[in-house]
Amino acid sequence: MIQHKDHFHGSDLEKIEQIYGIRKEEIVSFSANVNPLGVSSLLRETLSNHIDAITTYPDREYTALRKCIGTYVGTDYENIIMGNGSTELISLFIQIQHPKKALIIGPTYSEYEREIALGGGACLYYPLKEEQDFALDVNDFTAQLNESIDLVVICNPNNPTSGAICQDTMRTILDVCKQNDIFVMTDETYVEFADNSQRISSIPLTSYYNNIIILRGTSKFFAAPGLRLGYAVTGNRDLIKAINTRKNPWTINSLAVIAGEIMFRDSSYIAQTRALISGERARIYEALSQDCRFKAYPPSGNFILVRLLDDALTSELLFDRAIRQRMMIRDCSTFPFLSNKYIRFCFMTPEMNDKLLTCLLA
Repeated sequence: MIQHKDHFHGSDLEKIEQIYGIRKEEIVSFSANVNPLGVSSLLRETLSNHIDAITTYPDREYTALRKCIGTYVGTDYENIIMGNGSTELISLFIQIQHPKKALIIGPTYSEYEREIALGGGACLYYPLKEEQDFALDVNDFTAQLNESIDLVVICNPNNPTSGAICQDTMRTILDVCKQNDIFVMTDETYVEFADNSQRISSIPLTSYYNNIIILRGTSKFFAAPGLRLGYAVTGNRDLIKAINTRKNPWTINSLAVIAGEIMFRDSSYIAQTRALISGERARIYEALSQDCRFKAYPPSGNFILVRLLDDALTSELLFDRAIRQRMMIRDCSTFPFLSNKYIRFCFMTPEMNDKLLTCLLA
């Protein structure tokens, strides 16, 4: 096994090339959590016909695109803010809210803490408990909330645990946060993959609560991370105005606007994606649950968190074993509250999933 100190993100294929001498084109990334179907055939066929769009500026209000998204998610288009990926929207929101103290449900994505720290704020973590399969104990969590906290950050479904909070639970959280003047930022990057996405998404709650903003994007579900097309939904019109005033005009380019209008209407691709992920999620969870060396946590997203129960297995060892077979999984030892006994990987095609299972269960 190669000894190195690097921990790789799903997009770090160039580093893999340097360390392992494997061409990045040969690697199947089970770490990036991107839809294995790739971009839809409809998008591939039609986007090239609109290349002349780059000769003009897009509508700086993105009205047609926001209306398309509004129909897709079931909200008034006036509640939607466009951004150059959800990362830009996180940054803009933090700059405007200036939270002095944030409470993050973890383990989770590190970008939240980074942006809050860049804005001068401090972060506390509420740790999900392994003995509860990393499911949120909402009563215990809300008991920790008080007026000293400005912001609660929730990834739903959560990365890397793949657990989800239902809409009723989120309503309970929002009620307590409202009492303590706390804003809630919810990242729903993976919600579209969930079987019960309508029960998980908090977008309907924006009609009743003005202390929540929901982040979405096209990188994962629509397999378009390079498009940098993100959006946020909130019922807080003052916040929408503040973000739109602060952000640069035309952060979404003309081709991304057209691509978005195609993707969100591509019902065939959406249904095909959900069917593939739903079937593979159930199959892989069952396969891992039958092996006493592994503990798989019930997944809601398009990926699964696995604990290594065998003393001989570590995340570094399995990462190395998989990458030598041109497959990249996520070593979770860098996530808060996890260790080198945890790995995460996303669901790909049945053939590739079988190959990875054969590798990991060897």
